[in-house]
Order: sequence, then C-alpha cells, then structure tokens
Amino acid sequence: MGSIKGLERFDSPGKGRGLRVTKAFKVGELLFSCPAYSSVLAVEERGSFCEFCFNRKQGLARCGKCKKASYCNAKCQKADWPMHKLECSAMIAFGEKWCPSEICRLVARILVKKKSQKEISSSEKMMQVGEMQSHLEDMDNKRREISESDIAQLHQFYSKHLDFPDHQELLSLFSQVSCNGFTIEDEELSHLGTAVYPDVALINHSCLPNTIITFNGTSAEIRAVKDIKPGDEVFISYIDLLYPTDDRNNRLRESYYFTCQCQECQSRSQDKVKLKVRKRSDPIEEEVVNNMERYARKAIKEFRASKHYRNILFELLEICEQSLEKMGSVFEDSNVYMLHMMYQAMGVCLYMQDIDEAIKYGEKLIKPYSQLYSPLSLNLSSIYLKLGRLYMTMDSHSAGVKMLKKAMAIMEVAHGKDHLYMEELRKEIAQK
Repeated sequence: MGSIKGLERFDSPGKGRGLRVTKAFKVGELLFSCPAYSSVLAVEERGSFCEFCFNRKQGLARCGKCKKASYCNAKCQKADWPMHKLECSAMIAFGEKWCPSEICRLVARILVKKKSQKEISSSEKMMQVGEMQSHLEDMDNKRREISESDIAQLHQFYSKHLDFPDHQELLSLFSQVSCNGFTIEDEELSHLGTAVYPDVALINHSCLPNTIITFNGTSAEIRAVKDIKPGDEVFISYIDLLYPTDDRNNRLRESYYFTCQCQECQSRSQDKVKLKVRKRSDPIEEEVVNNMERYARKAIKEFRASKHYRNILFELLEICEQSLEKMGSVFEDSNVYMLHMMYQAMGVCLYMQDIDEAIKYGEKLIKPYSQLYSPLSLNLSSIYLKLGRLYMTMDSHSAGVKMLKKAMAIMEVAHGKDHLYMEELRKEIAQK
C-alpha cells in the first residue's frame, strides 16, 4: 500500500475505516487529488464533453464508427479505446435498443480494468477497489432487483467483449459501486457521469463535513472547508444537507446503510428553521403539520419518479405548482419542502427555456439557501451561478455580475483558484 502525504487510514470508532490528517490543513487547501479508477460519461452529455477526459468544449470529434462518442483529439480517443470498444460495436448493433444503465456501463469498465491491471492504480494508494464496502447482506429486495436487472443488461449488451465472474461476485461488485460510486458534477451541479475513487471511498460522512469534493475532469479533489487539526478525521457529506434530520438519515439508511450520529443529527438544531410553518392568528395543529410533511415527502417522491420522462415537462411543472400551492397553506416559503419544489420548478422552466419563470423561482431560493446551507456549499454557489447566468441572458448585466461574483467567492475555495471553471467564470464576468 502506498500513502498520501498528510493523510493516514485508520479505524474510525463506530464507522469502520476512515481517513484522518497527520498535519494541519487550512480552509481552501487541497488535501489530495484522486484520479478515477474508472469513469463513464452520461449518455445525455455526449457531444458536449470528451468521453475520455470530460473536458467541455466546442467542436469535439466524433468516433468514426459509432458516431456517438466524442473526443478532444486523437490522443483522447486512443486512450479511451480499451473502454469505448466495449460499447462501440454494441451501439451500432443494438441501435435504439442499446440502453444499459450508467452503473452497468461503469461496472463493465471496472471488469476490463481489473483484468488488464498489472499493478495497483494511482487511485488505490490507501485502499484497493476490491476492499470497498459492498453491504450485500444489507440489501433489501428492491435494491437486489435493481442489481439483478443491471446484471441482465451487462450480459445482454457486453457479452461480446467481457468474461463475466460468477453471479455472486457480480452482485457484490454492483453493490460496491452503488455504495461507493461518485456522481461527477459540473459547476452548476448537473450530472456529467459516474466514477469510482477507492481512496476517496475511505472518507466517512458527516452532516457537518470539514472537506468538500469537487471534480477536475475525471479527477476528484478534496479541499478543506474548515480548518483541520492534526489527528482530525476527514469528513465529506454523502447527501444534500438541506433536509431535516429524519429525512437525511432515511436517505443515508436507504443508500448507504447507516444512521449518522454527528453533532447536528443529535442536537437537531436546524430542524425547526428548516420546517418553518406559517404564522397565523389560529395556531396550526401539529397533526395538520405532520400530514403536510407526509404529503411533501410523497410529492417529492412522485416528482423524482416522473423526472426521467422529459416528454412530460408540463406535467412536471404542474406537480411542482400544485404541491407548492397545497404546502403553502401550512408552510412558510423558506420551509425546505417548499424550497425543494421551487428548485425543481426552476429546473423544469430552464429546460422549457422559460427564463422569466426560472428567474422568479431562483430569486425565491437565494435568501433561504444562504441561511440554510453552509457558506461554502456548492448548492449555494450553483444557485448563484444559475441566476447570474440567467440575468446575463436577459441583459441585466450588473445583477448578473453580482451573482457570478458570489458564486466565484465560494468556488475559489471549493474548486481552487486555478480550476478551468474559474477561468471560464472570469471571462463571463468580463463580458460586456
């Protein structure tokens, strides 16, 4: 096993393996950068990003065979061929019927990498890919069904290029990837793809994290968002921290099979602010509030289930508007369930290119987001970015610049001053 300067692997009490620092790190300082063990670009982003390095640029060159994958240049195309050849001929053969899930595509690549790997990769300095926790024994029937469906897809779409391990080993690998895989996101938190980083998978979760993970191409970068003392454990957040304690822990149990015991989960100090109820002359009964919270969770679930069908945009907007109207009779606009639906409505309006409506929703989010998220949250910088860019589109230059500068202040810490996103942002701000 190798090592990473300033860091060590250790047994974290009650959490299993963990990572801690052996030297001090200041806010904004890079703890380490980890290349992807394996990564896969989302199908929706093909043509906008290089399939190999995830570089975003105009005029990418398409693969001459499948005409689907795009690359910066011949060098990237050649480097990606061992992985792309898994899909190239299959996409041609299956045509419209080629539809493996993203996790299925990533597992196929991991199998190829494992087989061809001669030595430990540079993403496995402190933990090897096979050591990642699988939680196979904790899987419920629903999760197992999803994995079984992914395994069937793997056999259907990849049998020409892959030798498959036995069924149990495949189940274990899919479970490892679903528990330890990372979504690669751009500066607006849009999904670009999925990757596996064994060394980063060592980092445990806290709802009060001291580091943040951002992406530079396909590499993951871990930076301090608080000052960290020698001996402190490194924490990231596995989930969106906007929601109240019970919701956060339901999500953690569902996806990662544990309950968080951090200070915030024990004190629940933010829950009251997050679940703000309207002030009225007649106090709202507790049962009414509880029923509305149940309704809100159900509406969020319903929206998530429908979100995959892009052809029903008007219906999606309707779900948002109806639930906002119903919840608004009990909840304040700053209640997190209201904010969730406003954010989704903003996204749908952006997709429909209704800029005025998107701005209207975005403006309602700014103040509560800045109060409920930590000052260096990517959720906060992404909303500043979105709104700033929308203002620029509408020629509200000074309002746009103001928002973009707020985003930049967060991103300089989270992404580092030399990140490509910073360069692009400086250009946007300079435009007249």
